[in-house]
This record gives sequence, C-alpha cells and structure tokens, in this order.
Amino acid sequence: MRIYNTLTRRKEELKTITDGEVKIYACGPTVYNYIHIGNSRPLCVFDTLRRYLEYRGYKVNFVQNFTDIDDKIIKKAIEENSDYKTVSEKYIKEFWTDAKGLNFREATVHPKATENIDEIINIISTLVEKGYAYPVENGDVYFSPKKFSGYGKLSHQPLEELEAGARINIGELKREPMDFALWKGAKPGEPYWESPWGKGRPGWHIECSAMIHRFLGNTIDIHCGGQDLIFPHHENEIAQSECCNGVPFSHYWMHNGYINVDNVKMSKSLGNFFTVRDVAEKYGYEPIRYLMISSQYRSPINYSVDIIEQCKASLQRLYTCRNNLDFALENATDIVPENAEEIKKQLDSRREQFIEAMDDDLNTADGISAVFELVKDINVNVIDSKSAELIKYAIDLFDELTNVLGLVYNRDTGSLDEEIEKLIEARQNARKEKNWAEADRIRDELKAQGIVLEDTPQGVKWHRE
Repeated sequence: MRIYNTLTRRKEELKTITDGEVKIYACGPTVYNYIHIGNSRPLCVFDTLRRYLEYRGYKVNFVQNFTDIDDKIIKKAIEENSDYKTVSEKYIKEFWTDAKGLNFREATVHPKATENIDEIINIISTLVEKGYAYPVENGDVYFSPKKFSGYGKLSHQPLEELEAGARINIGELKREPMDFALWKGAKPGEPYWESPWGKGRPGWHIECSAMIHRFLGNTIDIHCGGQDLIFPHHENEIAQSECCNGVPFSHYWMHNGYINVDNVKMSKSLGNFFTVRDVAEKYGYEPIRYLMISSQYRSPINYSVDIIEQCKASLQRLYTCRNNLDFALENATDIVPENAEEIKKQLDSRREQFIEAMDDDLNTADGISAVFELVKDINVNVIDSKSAELIKYAIDLFDELTNVLGLVYNRDTGSLDEEIEKLIEARQNARKEKNWAEADRIRDELKAQGIVLEDTPQGVKWHRE
C-alpha cells in the first residue's frame, strides 16, 4: 500500500515498525458540543483505513482520544451552569450516538486527557529539564519552538514565516510569540490538577503526545487527522514529542481535506454550519458516511442537499442489489451454468480492482467504483442464473467489499411479523381472484407501515422504506 505522507509530500510505500502490525493515532473530538459534518470526515475516512488494513491482514492498534478538558468545555459548563465533567460526559455520549450511526467502529482504546495527567506532567517535566520548555510565574509552562531545529517540517514553512503571524496576547507571560502552552495555571473557579508548577491543567497539544506515548510508544506508524490540524496542532506534537523522546514521532502523516457547504467553507457565522445529528435526522447516517468516502480523502468535499440525495440514491442501488441476491437465493437451484467459472473470474476481477484502488493512498472513490462494477456484473450474470453456488459466491464478495467501506450496514435481515405476512398473502389471493381494488388497498396499507412491495416474475419482493 502507498500512502501520501504530509511530512514528505509524496506517496510512500507503507513499511510498518513491526511486520504485520500498524500503530495508528487519530485526533478525536473536543467534547463540548455535537460533532459537525466536518468532524465526520476523519471519523469515516480513518475508520475505513483501519478496516482496509485489517482486511489486508494487519493487526491494527488504533487509538483515538477525547479532549475532555479545554477552554471551550469550561465555557460551555459556565453557560449551562454545570461543570466540565458533566459537559464532557454528556457530549461523549452524544458522540457515540453519531459515531455508531456512521458505522464507526470503536478504537482499540479511547483515552481521555483527564485520565492521563500524570503522563502529561512527566513529559512536561522532561521538556523543562532538557531546556525546551520553561515555567512562568503564573503557573503556565511554555514550549520554545526555536529550541527545536525541525519545527515547521510538517507544514513545510520556516519558523520565520510561521512567527510572522504570531503574537503575545494580553496576560500571557511567554517569551516569544511562537511559544505555546504545555500547562496552564488555574484561574479562579477553573478545574485544576496539582503539578510541580502549581495548580493547573494541560494545554491542548500535549495531551496527544502523552496518550500516544502511553498507549503506542515513542514512535508510531501513522498519525492522522483533518487538514486543519497540520499547523499548529500536529506541528507542536512533533516538536514536543521528538524533543522529549529523541526519536521520530510518526513515520506517516495522513490528513483529510476540508468540507464546503454549497461550495462555501462551512462557518457558523455564515449560517451554513450543520451537525451530523441535523443531517442524519433528515437523510439518515449512512448517506453521510457514503459522502465522506465518496471522494479521495485528501480532496475537498462539497456538501449540499442535491449531493446528499445522490448519495442516498447510490446507496439504494447497493441495497437493491444485495436484497435481490437474497431473493434470488431463496428461489435458487443446484444448477451450475457451464460458464460458472468464467463468471466467478469476472467477479474476482472486481476484488482486484478494489484492492488496486485502495492500495493507492486509500482511494475510496475508485474503490466504490469497483463495487458498482461488481453490481453490474451481478445484475447481468448472477441474479437470473438460478444457481445457488453463483449467488452465494456473489453475496460473499459483495459483503466482503462493502464491509471494508463500512457501507450497507442497515439491511433488515429480520422476518416480517405474522400480521404483515398474512397481509401479503391476502394480497396475493386478491390478485389471483382479480380483486384489484382489494390488492391495491392492502398494498397501500403495507406501505403506510413502511413495507414496500415489488411484483416480479419470480414472486413478490419487499423492503422497508
């Protein structure tokens, strides 16, 4: 597999630290509100990365954090007349509602910043001892980027250019504009932890370095997140981690592109800001996941009503194919067509096409195209074959590929309840008796219950709306 590495700005063959194993860290949400559709892209993209690596035989250790103490969380707690812990726990719970709706699989571990204070303090202490960081009189501790010769290597900007846009805010006691906080001295009424520098709490950047060190070690294979995190967050992670440990921090850096809304950058001030919950209530979660992986992950994505409707329609094609396979299997025989092996080879070629796409920097767009080519092959060569062997072969391959993408996960495989079965049977009897009015009435009654019928030469098919 080749991955575009933000650090080197080129595609590189994936060579892991340990053969057959991959250590991945993905920056998680700051839990002070519902996640927005921009947050959903790294969730879906890097969940797919993990699924694909596992599909290819790797053992994946996947860590994603929760930032559960932060200025935004403290502000939210004040607004809600609550406390930081109540706010963070509430929105972690809401996160899981949306994440599971998007078919995001739980990481190997989901550490919280507040559960890793000792690790954070140890790293800061090491940085102070080595001369890369310094405490000031109000209890803050700052890191000095000028002490790290590699600063700017991820964002590919020299320190002088980065420094041009930096400034020291009122009340900050740092020495240089580019210096960033590792530890923040507690202000009156704020939550705090004891430290060698007094009561305070961790800065944003240091928590990821601490959690990576604790759960994955000094050096990891892949660090991933949104493009907006390249600077300063990931740049600062590299600096503090490599200065502390003296070894490379991450071999590969993967960053997903931005999301626009109706071709305009999403912004609360513009009124085009949508949470995942907002969109899911109208269109469901799966079209969101489909949208997030429908383009190559480094490309920008445009969200609009028309596009999400197109995603729904594309998903319906996949569901129709899968449901048709189930229906065909119910009516299949032991007949094996003379060209069965040829058909299987054609189906197998779609797996090869899929793997080739995904091996090329996780090109999910072309991976999805391979799945739709498989759907065409199934419709032409399998559905009407009446061959149980071929149909099962196609089902296994369809499920194999869609599972890697995390799609087609809302299929209703349960049986209809007895009352609905009786209605379908009654409708069939009415049709036999040419009582079309009664047949239409029953059909409308079933539709009102969300059961859609389709009359085919092979019999009646049904699906839930």
